[in-house]
Amino acid sequence: MIKTPQGFRLAAANADFRSKKLERNDLALVVSDVPATAAGVFTTNLFKAAPVLVSQAHLEAAGADGVRGILINSGQANACTGEQGMGNCHLSLSMVSAALKEKGLDVEPEDLLPASTGVIGAQMDMDKWATAVPSLMDSLGKTDVEGLVRAMMTTDAFPKMAGRELQLKGGTVLLAGVAKGAGMICPNMATMISLVLTDAAVDADAWTAMFRRAVDATFNRVSVDGDTSTNDSLYGLANGASGVRVEADELPLLEKVLTEVLGELAYLLVKDGEGATKVMHIHVTGAASDEDAEKVARTIGHSQLVKTAMFGRDPNWGRIVAAAGRAGVDFDPMALRVTLCGVELFRDGRPTDLDFDALLEEPLDKVDLPLDIVMGDGPGESRLLASDLSHAYVTLNSDYRS
Repeated sequence: MIKTPQGFRLAAANADFRSKKLERNDLALVVSDVPATAAGVFTTNLFKAAPVLVSQAHLEAAGADGVRGILINSGQANACTGEQGMGNCHLSLSMVSAALKEKGLDVEPEDLLPASTGVIGAQMDMDKWATAVPSLMDSLGKTDVEGLVRAMMTTDAFPKMAGRELQLKGGTVLLAGVAKGAGMICPNMATMISLVLTDAAVDADAWTAMFRRAVDATFNRVSVDGDTSTNDSLYGLANGASGVRVEADELPLLEKVLTEVLGELAYLLVKDGEGATKVMHIHVTGAASDEDAEKVARTIGHSQLVKTAMFGRDPNWGRIVAAAGRAGVDFDPMALRVTLCGVELFRDGRPTDLDFDALLEEPLDKVDLPLDIVMGDGPGESRLLASDLSHAYVTLNSDYRS
């Protein structure tokens, strides 16, 4: 069980945004009892959804003063909805703000960060919002971390959450992270909604910097299908409610634990990729630069031929080598070495003499597949988590909108 950090109240309700076919909560709220230092990373897609634009504006306006919470809905992406969509986003925040004030919590609309996920293009049903907000208020403080993440889910097969306790000089602090996402997952950054809460007190600049580095090392190192959506949002709130301030020499420790939480969530996203049965742990070394290594890792991880081979448990070295060769990176093909699940498939410009079909029959039945690529003797290195590609992915996505 993931503990809720001190000073945060969670809520969830069913607004029926996704139709009665899915009888589960689809509206979630996080409220901090005090202003929380906030960091956010968002989609790089030019078609940014209304909640992304509003969150970016609210974060910029808040600065070091912090925010009070995050409002999340699933089933309605509120993307590509024009000025009406922006207005509806602001209206949803006003509804929740007014309801919180009735409960004695002085939270303004601009103190909240919105996040939405679901089918793009349709306007939000504001009547359903108005009906659901009272139920959301009734559940405030009565919802746990799992209840929060379940209200965020769309095509997810299971809730994704991670937590840590960290002992610092001043005492113990908690971190809790949740994520939603299964399809349209590709760096930069991963298509999902995710948030990390901590009751540690952290300097705003330090929190923002470590949060971005942690995201780059985790969520920006995953791929399911090579697509990036309009709604990608990842938030970090630190409210200091534990009374424990992170000292300057403890910042690296907090960053390490934060990276662990985000790394666990990122792995779960790939493991739960739509229709996925495998997770490739791609590790490229020996490149001329980290940038070259990353290009090779991503080209292999995005290759439909490599993905389908992994789904079919086929150690098809030719597809891996071909992907590396078209990555746009200059390297000596004779230096390339490919090792899958500990079995070397390719070196010196040709396949090895090993009976890798027999050697890999059992390893390829497992979920996690280590794939090591050595490009030469350069200093460049990169890692990427990537899913396979199955029949189920095509089935699910062929009628997602309808």
